[in-house]
Amino acid sequence: MAKHTDSSTLAASERRARARNVRLIRTLATVIVVGVAFAAGFFVRGEAPLLESLGFSSLVVDVDRNPGSTTSGDTYDSLGARVEEVEGVIEQESLDSYDLSMATTNVLEALTDTTEDPYLRYYDAARYAALVQDSSGSYAGVGVLFSEYKGRAYAVDVFEGSSAQAAGVLEGDFVVAIDGDRGHDWTTTEVAAALRRDEGESVVVTWRRAASLDDEAGEEYTTTLAVSNSTVKNVEHSLEGSVGYIGLKQITQNAADLVKAAVTDLEAQGATSFVLDIRDNPGGYLTQAVDVASLFVKSGTLVKIQTREVDESTKTATDNFVTDKPLVVLVNGNTAASAEVLAVALRDNQRATLVGTTTLGKGSVQVTRDLSFGGALRYTAAYYKSPLGHDIDGVGVTPDVAVGLAEGEDNQRTLAIETAQSLVKG
Repeated sequence: MAKHTDSSTLAASERRARARNVRLIRTLATVIVVGVAFAAGFFVRGEAPLLESLGFSSLVVDVDRNPGSTTSGDTYDSLGARVEEVEGVIEQESLDSYDLSMATTNVLEALTDTTEDPYLRYYDAARYAALVQDSSGSYAGVGVLFSEYKGRAYAVDVFEGSSAQAAGVLEGDFVVAIDGDRGHDWTTTEVAAALRRDEGESVVVTWRRAASLDDEAGEEYTTTLAVSNSTVKNVEHSLEGSVGYIGLKQITQNAADLVKAAVTDLEAQGATSFVLDIRDNPGGYLTQAVDVASLFVKSGTLVKIQTREVDESTKTATDNFVTDKPLVVLVNGNTAASAEVLAVALRDNQRATLVGTTTLGKGSVQVTRDLSFGGALRYTAAYYKSPLGHDIDGVGVTPDVAVGLAEGEDNQRTLAIETAQSLVKG
C-alpha cells in the first residue's frame, strides 16, 4: 500500500514539472514572437502592400516623411506644427469643438508671455481697430504725460492745474484699467487711444502706486478725470544769468525746430552756454532726436541701430548745426528711448556734460505689424546703441555728474546751470 502511494505522488510531481516547463516554453516563445514582430514592424512599416494585405492599412505611412511632420513644419521643433497636429485631432476625431477667435487670442497671448520681449503684444481685430482709429483731429487730455516701462504705461509727468493733479495722481503711478477694462497691461499707445475723446467728457482710470518702476505691488486707486483742451508747451526756455535753459518734454515731430528757435532766441539774449533739460522725457521720434543733437554736433555718428537683418547701421549728424557753445544735459530715471539716444549722442561726441541720474534704459524700437487674419503683433524690431557702441537697453545712460533730486528744491537744475557756467572759458 505504501509503495502504491509513493508511486502516485511521484507521478503527480512529474506532471506538475512538465506543466511548468510547458508554460515556460510558451512564455519564452511569446517574448520571442513579440520581439520579432516589434523589430519587423520597423521593416514592414513602409511596406504598404504587405500591411494592407494583413488588414493594417491604418499603419501605412510615408517612409520619406518624418512621423512628426505636418504641412506647417516639424512637430519636434515647430510650435505651429504642434498646434496643427492637435487641431487636426480635434477636428477629425474629437466630439468637441472650439472657438477659433478665442483659441487664437489665448494661444498667441500665451506665446507672447513665454518670450523675453516685455513689449511683445498681440492685438485682436477689435482691440487693434481702437488703436488705429483716425486721430488726425485734436482731442482733449487729462493732464498726464505717459511713458512706458516693460510694456506698462505710467505717469511720467502730471501737469499743474490738470484734473489728474487735482485727483492726486503722482509721477510713477501705473495705469491698471481704463473705464473698468483691466484685462491686459496698458501700453502708452493704448492709453492714448482710450483717452481720445472730446473735451468735457470724463474717463475712469485706475492706477497703481508702486514704490519703484520694478515694483509689482502697490496700492490701487481709481479716479474719474475730466478731459480738457488745455495744452502744455513742449519746449520752454529762459535765460539764467548767462546760461540758456531749455526744457524739452517730448521728442515730437517739431522738436528740433522748437529747440532751434529757443537756442537762437537765447543767444540773442546773450547766452554763453546752455542747459538742455530732458528729465522725464519719454522719447518720441528718432529722426527728431538726431536733428536735435545735430543742432550741437557738426558731424559724426549720433546713434547705432541693431536689427535682425542688419547687424549695425548708423545715423549721422544732419546739416542742422547752430551753436558750439558749452552744453549740459539734464537726465533722470524717466529719460527714455530716443531721449536717451539724444543724451548719449551729445556725450559720446564730447559735446555735452550729463548731469542727474541714470536714464531708464529703454533703448529698443517697437513696430506693429498687421496680421492676415485680423489684428496685429507689436514686437521689438531694433535696439539703439551709443555712437561708441555701448548698449542702452536695460542699461541706461550714466551721467558724468551724478546727483539725485533733493526734496523741496530742484538742486539738479541748479547744479546743471552752475556746471554750464563753469564750462565757459574766460
